[in-house]
Amino acid sequence: MGFEWLALIAAFLWAVSSIISVKPAKHLGSFSYSRWRMGCTALMLSSMAAITGGWSSVDSSHVTPMMFSGLIGIFIGDTALFACLNRMGPRQAGLLFSCHAVFSAVLGYFLFSETMTPTELLGSALVFSGVATAIFFGRRGKTNSKSLELETIKGNVWFSVGLGITAALCQALGGIIAKPVMQTAIDPVAASAIRMITAFIAHSLFLFTGARHAKSLNPITWPVFGITALNGFLAMAVGMTLILFALQTGNVGMVALLSSTTPIMVLPLLWLYTGQRPNRFAWLGALFAVTGTGILVG
Repeated sequence: MGFEWLALIAAFLWAVSSIISVKPAKHLGSFSYSRWRMGCTALMLSSMAAITGGWSSVDSSHVTPMMFSGLIGIFIGDTALFACLNRMGPRQAGLLFSCHAVFSAVLGYFLFSETMTPTELLGSALVFSGVATAIFFGRRGKTNSKSLELETIKGNVWFSVGLGITAALCQALGGIIAKPVMQTAIDPVAASAIRMITAFIAHSLFLFTGARHAKSLNPITWPVFGITALNGFLAMAVGMTLILFALQTGNVGMVALLSSTTPIMVLPLLWLYTGQRPNRFAWLGALFAVTGTGILVG
């Protein structure tokens, strides 16, 4: 399976996880939810790497860059993303997070001299235009109570935008830092485990400082824990590991671009959840994105 499909599967898993994470993220708060999520994921990935023998592929030179990748891309980036999602909802947070494709492409060009063919540029332009069209104009029209629950912006809008841009930039930097390591013989599951363990330790240390934001807004319950663990498995244990597999053979910009189709994939899921059909702008954007994706993976 080519890196393009790996990135697209990861995007779909992130779309599913963004929908199911709304309630537990609001119940626990951004930092607490991310901490529980990272803890579950770190345990899953560490166990998987131990069972498959992936830890034997890790060299001492791999550890530090993967730790930095986890600290920036997951501890900071993931927490900022869920803070943005709590304030703006999955659709609008998805628009801001999709900017990581642009950041990744620019950084990949300057750091790794990555370029695209004219055909790839056409496909990339269609994908990004489709994502922007579907999400930016996708709210227009009538809304019901469930839609309003997921669309209403809470707090200062510019602070929410800042959180989304921070999440996107950190995601791009995390991928850039991980790229050289992923071109070695390291096992992607073990590499992902290092990132998750680092993020979980950082979250735990932040909690031990006694900071108010690190504490849970409400006590965790078994249903919330179950959804959190499922989210961690889908988005992080599988999704993020697929991204690392993709980075082994694909350039940073292309992987980021295809994984940025998450907002397009969120649209039909929101339709199922809210019962409100996306408007014509959303379908037009989806058509652009699917066409561009077809060009890139064809």
